[in-house]
Amino acid sequence: MARRPTAVAAVILALAGACSGGGDEAQPLATPPTSAGVGTAGEPGTTPGDPVTTAVAATPRLRAVELAGFRAPIAAAVRDGDDTLYVAEKAGRVRALRNGAVDPTPVLDLSGQVSGGNEQGLLGLAFSPPGDRLYVDYTDTAGDTSVVEYVFVQGRADPSTARRLLAVEQPFANHNGGHLAFGPDGLLYIGLGDGGSAGDPQGNGQRLDTLLGKILRIDPRPDGDRPYTIPDGNPFAGRAGARPEIWAYGLRNPWRFTFDRQTGALWIADVGQNRIEEINAVDASAGGGQNYGWNRLEGTRRFSGAAPAGAVAPVYEYDHAGGNCSVTGGYVYRGERLPGLRGSFVFADYCRGEVLALVPDGSGLGAVPLGPRLDAVASFAQDGAGELYVLSLTSGLHRLEEAA
Repeated sequence: MARRPTAVAAVILALAGACSGGGDEAQPLATPPTSAGVGTAGEPGTTPGDPVTTAVAATPRLRAVELAGFRAPIAAAVRDGDDTLYVAEKAGRVRALRNGAVDPTPVLDLSGQVSGGNEQGLLGLAFSPPGDRLYVDYTDTAGDTSVVEYVFVQGRADPSTARRLLAVEQPFANHNGGHLAFGPDGLLYIGLGDGGSAGDPQGNGQRLDTLLGKILRIDPRPDGDRPYTIPDGNPFAGRAGARPEIWAYGLRNPWRFTFDRQTGALWIADVGQNRIEEINAVDASAGGGQNYGWNRLEGTRRFSGAAPAGAVAPVYEYDHAGGNCSVTGGYVYRGERLPGLRGSFVFADYCRGEVLALVPDGSGLGAVPLGPRLDAVASFAQDGAGELYVLSLTSGLHRLEEAA
C-alpha cells in the first residue's frame, strides 16, 4: 500500500455498499506533499491533520471469529450500561446480540420502508447517551435519506414513537453516507455523501447551501417547529447562504466516522473516486468547519480545479493498486484484550478486505496488516468494553481476537 508521509509527528497514532465510482485505471500516488501542502507556487495547498492520539506498541496478529445469525450486517451500536451489541442489517432490521446469541425478534423492523439499492437501505444507527432513544439513518423507498428517532423501552424500539428528524432528497442512487454517532459533546453527528453519480456533478462537496457531502452536527431535541436544535458553536450557524447544521464539508462519501473514546479525536474515512482512498483525523480541540477538499481534491491529488484554501489533508491515503476500491473506516482501539493494538486506528478496504492498523513508522503513518481478510467489509463495531468487530455483507459479523 502506498502511504503519505506528511509532517505528522509520531504521537499521531497513540476517523459495500459505498464503493467508489470506479472506471479509471489505478495509478500510483504522486510524490507525497510536505506540510506546506499540495499546491504549486502561488496556489493554496492543504494543511496536514493534527496529531490526535498516542503511540502504540508492536501490533498483534489477529483472527476474525465469525458470530452467526446476521444477514448483510452494515452497522452496529451499543447503549451505555448495556452489554448488548445492536446490529443493523442492510435490508432494514436491527437485531440484538445478547450473551453471544442473536435475539430472533428484531429490535426494529423497517424492511418495508427501505430501498434495496446497492448503496441504499438501512445504513446507520446510534443510541442517545442515556440510551432511551434509538436513531436510524436509511434510504427510503423513494431513494431519499431519512433520519428517524424512536423511543427505546425494554430492549425494543417503539415503532409508534417514530419521529423524523431529517429528510434529505438524494439526486442519485449512490453516495448516501448514512453513518450516525453521538460525539463526546453529547450531540448527534450525521454523515452524508455528495449526492452520487461520479465526480460530484452538482459540486455539493464544496457548497455550503446543501447538506450533501457533509458531516452535520445537531441536538436532536426539538426547537420550536424545528425537529432538532442547532447547537451553539456550529461553524456556519448565522452565516448567510450556509446550512447551520454543517460541521465539516468537502467529503465525497464518508463511509464511517468515529470518535476516539479516550481523546475525543474525530476520524473520518472518505471513499475516493477512481484513484485515492483517504483517512482524515482532527483533534477534539479543533472544533468544526474543516474542508476536506472534495471535489477539488481526491486525497491530496487535484481532481477538479485548484485546491481550496485551507483544505485539510488526510493523515493517510492509499491508491487502488492490489484490488483496493473503497475505504471502510473503523475505530481507534481502546480495549483490553489486544494491548498491542491500543491507540491504533483499525480499518479495511471494502474490496481487498484486509484488516489494517495505522501505526507511526518514523516519517508519518503506515498501514500494517493484522491478519484477517474478509469479503465485502462494510463496517466495524466497538462494544461497550472497546473490543472490535468486523461486519461483512457476505459473511456476517466477526469478533477480532488475538491469533493463537
